[in-house]
Amino acid sequence: MGAGTEPRGAAPEGAVYLDHNATTPLAPEVARAVQDALRQAWGNASSLHPAGRKAKELVGGARESLARMVGGRPEDIIFTSGGTEANNMVIHTACRHFREGRAGLGGSRGTPHIVTSSVEHDSVRRPLEQLVKERRAEATFVPVSPGSGQAEVDDVLAAIQPTTCLVSIMLANNETGVIMPVAELSQHLRAVNQRRAGQGLPRVLLHTDAAQMVGKGRVDVQELGVDYLTIVGHKFYGPRIGALYVRGPGTSTPLHPMLFGGGQERGFRPGTENTAMIAGLGQAAELVSKNWEAYEAHMRDVRDYLEARLEASFGKQRIRLNSHFTGSKRLCNTSNFSILGPGLQGRRVLAACKTLQASVGAACHAEEGDRPSSILLSCGIPYEVAQNALRLSVGRDTTRADVDRAVQDLVQAVAQLDQDQAP
Repeated sequence: MGAGTEPRGAAPEGAVYLDHNATTPLAPEVARAVQDALRQAWGNASSLHPAGRKAKELVGGARESLARMVGGRPEDIIFTSGGTEANNMVIHTACRHFREGRAGLGGSRGTPHIVTSSVEHDSVRRPLEQLVKERRAEATFVPVSPGSGQAEVDDVLAAIQPTTCLVSIMLANNETGVIMPVAELSQHLRAVNQRRAGQGLPRVLLHTDAAQMVGKGRVDVQELGVDYLTIVGHKFYGPRIGALYVRGPGTSTPLHPMLFGGGQERGFRPGTENTAMIAGLGQAAELVSKNWEAYEAHMRDVRDYLEARLEASFGKQRIRLNSHFTGSKRLCNTSNFSILGPGLQGRRVLAACKTLQASVGAACHAEEGDRPSSILLSCGIPYEVAQNALRLSVGRDTTRADVDRAVQDLVQAVAQLDQDQAP
């Protein structure tokens, strides 16, 4: 069934929801897992009586499911409130680990330095900007290549300084869908760290925010070679909590808590466990582990059909596919495009649509008016093209019939706006 008819609450009846990169509806299996946990595992997972043991068992099972989904070990998974907390935890951990190492060397290392890209999510960019403002860290925001839409490995490596303690590069961009060369970067970082060890320099840790990639493609922490990986439930039909993969937390890889309390999550993330949401996250992970290849194939087929219908309906000269970069892979479900012409700013087009629900870019930038996406501008998209951009992201249940309705809606919206522009 298509989005808008499936009883998942994805969109009002008659609407076509193509904003799955912003959030996804709960899968029915996930909703059932949450409801079952609320009824049957209401105990405190730290309590020793049967109700507490039931909750602890459920949390442990979910941890195993998430580990299986990303190719890690259960002890490498730390539950968090979401991706923002996980990303902040990594950044603050890297800085604290650097400062502790500096103190051990008599304070001779300087200020911690972090390398990231110019197209990261705000939950990476803004903590870094705040730390820089407070003079507690230094940061380099490596621009993406206009040719590939990627943060190029050579550029990231060139930004590393003696005081660098962390590289944080997202696995896939939420607006363009471009997949970053994280596995290749990790291979080079291993050699860099071997040299640094001989020079008495701190190890450079590697983090990737995999919020957009999980459920849409293969995610394996062993293949990626990362120290940290951020998991966000509501991006893959799960609840609005998240998790952080850490390669040997507190042993092989440093991890410092941002909160202090009752010692839950081995003290790394204290606070009574949100058992029902954790159960839902575990079920969402199970669905991904079993079905990700089918999900990916379906979404790619529908996404490609969408782009073909756009070009057929508007003409290739009027459609600019902003997420096409030669040689770069992209998410199976994401299409960023502009309908060229005056007065067709993305927000105006969406406002004129009657059934399509989509975004001009990241949902967290929804209040920025007609200012073009900084991510698209960073990718070399011209200002007037970026201003007209729309991001359509299909889901597991999106059908070709949904696409037909969405494109028809866009056609009528553009016709209306063109008529308004006519003298």
